Amino acid sequence: MSNATLPKQSIELVFLARLRERFGVARETYALPVEHASVAGLLASLRSRGKVFADELAEGRAYRVAVNHTVVGLDHPVHAGDEVAIFPPVTGG
Repeated sequence: MSNATLPKQSIELVFLARLRERFGVARETYALPVEHASVAGLLASLRSRGKVFADELAEGRAYRVAVNHTVVGLDHPVHAGDEVAIFPPVTGG
C-alpha cells in the first residue's frame, strides 16, 4: 500500500509564537496517517516535511504540545477531529 492510499485522519494543527512565525502559518487542517496517531508520530510526520519543520521540531528543541487544550506527552494518542497546538515553553516572572 503506498503512502497516498494509507488511511488518514483529519486534525487541526495550531502553531503559536515563534513556530507560527517560522512556519508561516498559524493553523492548518492536517491529514495525519493513522499509523502516526500519537504526538510522537505527528511530530515525526511534520519533521518529514523537511527544512524549517525538521529544524524547529527536532529532538532536543524546546516546544510543548497540547491536545484539545491539555499539555500532553509524546505517547498521547491523537484522534480525528483533535486540535493539536505546538508552542514554545512559556517563561515569565
